[in-house]
Amino acid sequence: MRPLIMVRAGMPPLSLLVFVVGTGSLGAEIAAVRLLSPYFGASTVVWANTIGIVLVALSIGYWVGGRLGDRHPHMRGLCLLSLIAASLLALVPFVADPLLDVGVRALDRISAGAFLGSLLAVLVLVAIPVLLLGAVTPWALRLAVRDLGEAGRVAGRLYALSTAGSLAGTLIAALVLIPLVGTRRTFLVFAFAIALVAVLGLRPLRRYAVAPAAILVLMALPVGTLKAEGNGRLIFETETEYQYARVLERADGSRALELNEGQAQHSIYRPETVLTNDVWDGHLVLPFAARDRTPARVAILGNAAGTTARAYEEFFPATRVDGVEIDAELSEIGRRLFDMNNPNLRLHHEDARPYLRRTRTRYDVISVDAYRQPYIPFYLTTAEFFRLVRERLTPGGVLVVNAGHPVGQTELERTLTASIATAFANVRRDPTEPTNTLLVASAAPVTRERLARNVPALPRGLRPLAGETAARLAPSLGGGTAYTDDRAPVEWLIDRSIVAYASQD
Repeated sequence: MRPLIMVRAGMPPLSLLVFVVGTGSLGAEIAAVRLLSPYFGASTVVWANTIGIVLVALSIGYWVGGRLGDRHPHMRGLCLLSLIAASLLALVPFVADPLLDVGVRALDRISAGAFLGSLLAVLVLVAIPVLLLGAVTPWALRLAVRDLGEAGRVAGRLYALSTAGSLAGTLIAALVLIPLVGTRRTFLVFAFAIALVAVLGLRPLRRYAVAPAAILVLMALPVGTLKAEGNGRLIFETETEYQYARVLERADGSRALELNEGQAQHSIYRPETVLTNDVWDGHLVLPFAARDRTPARVAILGNAAGTTARAYEEFFPATRVDGVEIDAELSEIGRRLFDMNNPNLRLHHEDARPYLRRTRTRYDVISVDAYRQPYIPFYLTTAEFFRLVRERLTPGGVLVVNAGHPVGQTELERTLTASIATAFANVRRDPTEPTNTLLVASAAPVTRERLARNVPALPRGLRPLAGETAARLAPSLGGGTAYTDDRAPVEWLIDRSIVAYASQD
């Protein structure tokens, strides 16, 4: 058995080239999803688009590589192709931000990302580099086979190396590079490794060595601002394990936490008051539409930087609050920049549904503020989830859900209402804003009369808010279809809302 070594002196081993290219092809797929997530989310639709485009690009690349290998059966051509692919891969994170900013600008008013948008983004950004990377293995196979009697062994070995490289690239990208050096440098690390091996097969070496040297320079550049500033002064930004986060400060001293594409505010801080004049305030008074007593214990699923938890400290200082937030870095932002210092707040840094499944605590109120289009975990919209919520509530306990939606679009609200109704006998709605409806549910009757009756017993600062909320409280919308863990096509529901909204213009 002849080992796969250099095709000729001074050339890189084919086995090494195939392995390194394999790491880049699948490593780029993982990094591409991370690159798209701030704009389109990381739903199954985005993953499906990315995986589908990568597979199509690799398939075309295999075909192209086979043809090129027959026409140009020499190592120099293979190495030149690999170097071009590496160079294009290195450019991806630099063209992504301006390209994606333009792509999502048309969707700003509806706070959502479309299936077509993520599909086109993957196609434009990574299809060509991945196609060229896919061409490497069949071309290398053409060069490695000298005797038809060993063609099977050689093909098996090369494709095994390519697959092993892909596995290594997937794990290294997800577990090492993205957490340690970020998305941009993840692309650059893979591009540099491919370019470094490829230039060994090109002459004059000095001329082509410029490419990996340039990639090294790009790695040394500071990442800088990931997203453009919006309405306010940028005082903090970071790329967490889960998302991009930034904090904007306005002239009046108020602050807003924005995640990902920046279309939605996920926490608000006002130095003079804990009230926000926004959707968070409703979580404080809506429970009194179904109960008369101050809640002893509350769970906030999607605590972010602690807007609601801070308000509980002010108005209900004896209430114990469990803040469930999957992203621990948002809690740190809350402590540093949003005065999240409620002594009765206990933080749990885990996903909301596993937390509810694990805990045996019973709550008087559970607030769900864990999704905003298109970042809606399907497993938090299903009948099974809301039945779990019911099990974690005390008798007569109250569920409050923040349902964001495009202006004039109610399909998501109707679907959530139908799912909630499988677990709760009473569901009402508070259309607090054009793009937000608060749903309140309980086994006990939920009425505007009860909320109005409780207004005098509430803290003085909440009484005007409670009166306004009671006036808005209305019957829930019908016509929705309850989601289940088996079938919850929330991504398609959002895309239909986008199309319906656009058709109104």
